[in-house]
Amino acid sequence: MNEQYRVLIVDDSASMRQLLRLSIAADQRLIVAGEAANADEARMMMRRFNPSVLTLDAEMPGKSGLEFLAELMKYRPTPVVMFSSWMPRGSELGLEALSLGAVACLEKPEAARLQSSLRTLVETLVMAAHANVSARKRSATPSPAPTGSYDKLLMIGASTGGVEAIETLLAGFGENCPATMITQHMPMTFLRNFATRLDQRFGFKVGLANDGDRLEQGRVLIAPGGGTHLEVSLSKDPRVRLTSGPKVSGHCPSVDRMFLSGVPQAARIVAMLMTGMGRDGAVGMAALRTAGAVTLGQSEESCVVFGMPRAAGELAGVSEWVPLENAAERALTLCRAV
Repeated sequence: MNEQYRVLIVDDSASMRQLLRLSIAADQRLIVAGEAANADEARMMMRRFNPSVLTLDAEMPGKSGLEFLAELMKYRPTPVVMFSSWMPRGSELGLEALSLGAVACLEKPEAARLQSSLRTLVETLVMAAHANVSARKRSATPSPAPTGSYDKLLMIGASTGGVEAIETLLAGFGENCPATMITQHMPMTFLRNFATRLDQRFGFKVGLANDGDRLEQGRVLIAPGGGTHLEVSLSKDPRVRLTSGPKVSGHCPSVDRMFLSGVPQAARIVAMLMTGMGRDGAVGMAALRTAGAVTLGQSEESCVVFGMPRAAGELAGVSEWVPLENAAERALTLCRAV
């Protein structure tokens, strides 16, 4: 029999704990290690059962789920799936949970959709159990970014674990950062809140891309989702374009679609593939490298999920591996005008 992953259920509702216990126990890949109604009980259960993964409610008596999540990630990093009625798709609370280190956030649904959501939760728990959350590093205040001119475009692709990884990367950028494009796998409402959060945090402009937006220093554009892919048109006046179409490599927006759009002007591009599950970005990164771009892969030890960078490496698409803590400095150096 394959390994079973031990799940700790943390929820203040006894009826919800029972539903979760029955759903989890029905899957041979998982076993319920314990249940907790609040953060204090969860802390004791962590020491007693050493679970592989947690389900965690956001709103509980005493210490909230987010407060417990922050504590857990600081002292005993463990994969967490938030499962809460306070986690509607795209909520700021959900985004904060992802930033703190949650692997995924799922909303507790209405009764009519409960069984479907519980099946999704089980699959998400199995996925999360493989996540390397010990790779998370809350970087100290980054060194001041070097000033100067940047003549290359930076393209970034990420998925699971990408919220915190991208925040860590951008924290090392200065106001005069390279023109940057980001494709991150998240629902459209999450992406909108993510862009707002980054724009408020950093000294450069961050926003969701609009069709025809100009690529320029000091500006970071994020794929807006909503059934559109983010691409680049590198002419004398480089701009982005939003294109509709089916999923590529299982995703819309797709990292592959973004990377492949840059192949005709690959010498003007630095591409980085960060933490994420699956293979999106691998084919495009390999094509960029073949065409003359510099391609960076986030190192395995610093990825929450190494799937996307690994897939690019298997296709010889990565010219250089970089740990997350050094990624900003290396990207800026490679984008700098000479």
